Amino acid sequence: MDHADALRMNATERYLLNELDTTQLEQFEEHMFECQECALDVQTASIFLEESKKVLAQPTPVPVRQPVSTAAPSPWFAWLRPAFAVPAIAVLLLAIGYQGYLLRGTRPGTTPDILASATINVATRSATTPHVHSKAGQPFVLLLNIPSESRFSSYIADLYDPAGHIKWSLPISAEMANDTLPMRVLGLREPGLYVVAIRGISQDGGTPTEIGRQPFQLSLQ
Repeated sequence: MDHADALRMNATERYLLNELDTTQLEQFEEHMFECQECALDVQTASIFLEESKKVLAQPTPVPVRQPVSTAAPSPWFAWLRPAFAVPAIAVLLLAIGYQGYLLRGTRPGTTPDILASATINVATRSATTPHVHSKAGQPFVLLLNIPSESRFSSYIADLYDPAGHIKWSLPISAEMANDTLPMRVLGLREPGLYVVAIRGISQDGGTPTEIGRQPFQLSLQ
C-alpha cells in the first residue's frame, strides 16, 4: 500500500474505526512505518476522538424554566440554549481544529509523550534479553547501538517477528551508526520474541553481510 492508496480508501479513519480487514490492516501498518504523515494522522485523530469522548461524557445541566414575556424561540435555534450549546460547541471546535490541522499539514510539537524503550546492543553478548512493555499498536523506542566498522559504507537494520519473518528494513548511514540511534517502532500487535539484525554494506557495494543480531521480548498490555 502506498500513500495514494491510503488516501483513496480513507485508511486512517477506517483504521481507527476497526473497519479494515486483516490484509488491509497489515498493509496499512506496514505503510505507517515508512509514512510519517499517515502515522501522524492516526495519532492526531486518536487524540481528537479521545477528547470528543470526554466532552460528550460530561453531564448535561438541566435547564431551569423561567417565565418569559417574549415569544418562544424558533426550534431551529433550540440547540443554542446553554444546556446544549457548551458540549455542542466544544465538539465543533475540536472538529474544526482537527480539520484545520489536516489542511495546513502542521505538526503538534508542544505535548511531550513518554514511550516504552529498550537498549539493543548488536553484536554484543548480553546476559539478559531486553524487554519492552507496551500496548498493542502503541509506538515504542529501541535505542540501537551498532558496532561501526570502516569497511562498511552503510548499514541495514532488519526487524524479524516471532515467526521469523522480516517486518521491515531500515537503511542507516555510516555517520548515524557512530551514535546511539533512537528507532521509533510502530504498529506491532503480536507479543513475543522479536529480533533486530544488522547488515553491513561494503564500500564496493557488494552483498550485505550480517554483522550481528539481538533479540528482545515484547509484552503487550
